[in-house]
Amino acid sequence: MHRLRTWQLFAICVLTWGTTWYAITFQIGHTAPEVGVALRFALAGAVVLAFCAARGLRLRFSLREHAVLALQGAFMYGVSYICVYHAEKHIVSGLVAVGYSASPLVTGIGAHWLFRQPLPSRFVFGGVLGLLGVSLMFWTEFGRAAGAHDAVLGAAFTVASVLLSAVGSLTASRNRSFNLPFWPSMGWGMLYGAGACTVVAMLQGHSFAPPPVASWWISLLYLALAGSVLTFACFLTLQERIGPGRAGTIGVMTPLLALLISMAFESFRPDALTLAGAALAVAGNVLMLRRT
Repeated sequence: MHRLRTWQLFAICVLTWGTTWYAITFQIGHTAPEVGVALRFALAGAVVLAFCAARGLRLRFSLREHAVLALQGAFMYGVSYICVYHAEKHIVSGLVAVGYSASPLVTGIGAHWLFRQPLPSRFVFGGVLGLLGVSLMFWTEFGRAAGAHDAVLGAAFTVASVLLSAVGSLTASRNRSFNLPFWPSMGWGMLYGAGACTVVAMLQGHSFAPPPVASWWISLLYLALAGSVLTFACFLTLQERIGPGRAGTIGVMTPLLALLISMAFESFRPDALTLAGAALAVAGNVLMLRRT
């Protein structure tokens, strides 16, 4: 991953995560969100650790190291994704992507507060601009969902997922100071995330029996391998390189692709506000990524 340039890491995350919003919809309705997330990251973690074993990488960690990996995994790969899956049960995937446009601001403020990383006014302005732009992109959908019970639940789960994901990102950034090996750390973190989801699913009495539906299996493989292993490897490398706040700008760009997916498969029809919002989102991203 370190051989890839910054723009390549960024592009992979945007292109892949921008399509996972729609891929998740094939999981919903066949299995509980907690079960879907648990199976997704259990498969992803097993693949990463198998790769590590084949490469002869260190897989043993101390109890203290396992504790910090469990904390990162539970938030980054676990409970935050449960909220994403629940959100998409109530609102279209594009609207969930809107919520994630606030990720750069939330993560940047958290990094400034916890790690004393600089928070330039240009970054804050760009974050607000991006959030405004993404909101305009889906303004029509907000109007259709106004006052609906599903809209309230969808918004609540989306906000929760953004906050929990920010905790995971900040924990991952902090864990890099312990000099833990990259791939083994990610693999163990994913398994811990899957474990947290498994506990939640078992407490709620959900079944882990996979459905005999081809689209469910295809989406699971895509979400686990491309949407988890590949993209999180790129994202964590990017976060290490440019910081958690600026890496979070991926959350502003993925809605642009999610919008195209919603147009193609979820009957979303853009208007002038949508185009204006897309322009603002891009402008906000440029401001946040621009070096001082």
